[in-house]
Amino acid sequence: MRKLENRYVPEPQEQKKIRMRKILSILSQEYPYAHIQLEYENPYELMVSTILSAQCTDDRVNKVTEKLFKKYRTTKDFLNVSKEELEKDIFSTGYYKAKAAHIRGASKVLVDKFNGKVPGTMEELLSLPGVGRKTANVILGHCFDTPGIVVDTHVGRIANRFGMTESKNAEKIEFDLMKLIPKKQWVIFTHYLINHGRKICTSRKAKCDLCVASHLCPSAFKI
Repeated sequence: MRKLENRYVPEPQEQKKIRMRKILSILSQEYPYAHIQLEYENPYELMVSTILSAQCTDDRVNKVTEKLFKKYRTTKDFLNVSKEELEKDIFSTGYYKAKAAHIRGASKVLVDKFNGKVPGTMEELLSLPGVGRKTANVILGHCFDTPGIVVDTHVGRIANRFGMTESKNAEKIEFDLMKLIPKKQWVIFTHYLINHGRKICTSRKAKCDLCVASHLCPSAFKI
């Protein structure tokens, strides 16, 4: 937003694109090794890990899945075990009952409709219980070379602070960002913002004095 005669008017879209690409360039230099933190070997493991990552740190998920993927090696393994045992195995990730139900529900659909394999389209992925656009974009971007923007809490928060969107709705934020960020950079863009959100632009307090892109941020030193 910019001030004009004591009124605030929307920033022109083309001007916003230029500003966003400057921010993207700066963040790419600040976080040159940004990448997905979840550890996985195939699309199914990534699906399970992403489901477990809700309201949980990636480090904790990786500690849990290190043992989990040795115990459960196939889609059917997650169905053959009792839900109580699976809940116990993922307990430390939080919301374990819902997560166990999602994993088992998605696994059943995969076995019944997709021959036990994780599909490679957004529409098919969204048919799986517990898989929303966030999880689907993670899988598509890292396993099927299909670019997508993952909107987690960090991305949603920083997108608003940077003036990339005015929405709090994850899907609306995703589509707003798609209009501003070059498609070939959608996947890595997500990781830049996640890194920035963990290190600088935290939920409790934005460390604007340490932010390399503060001069391009309309929220700088106002939070």
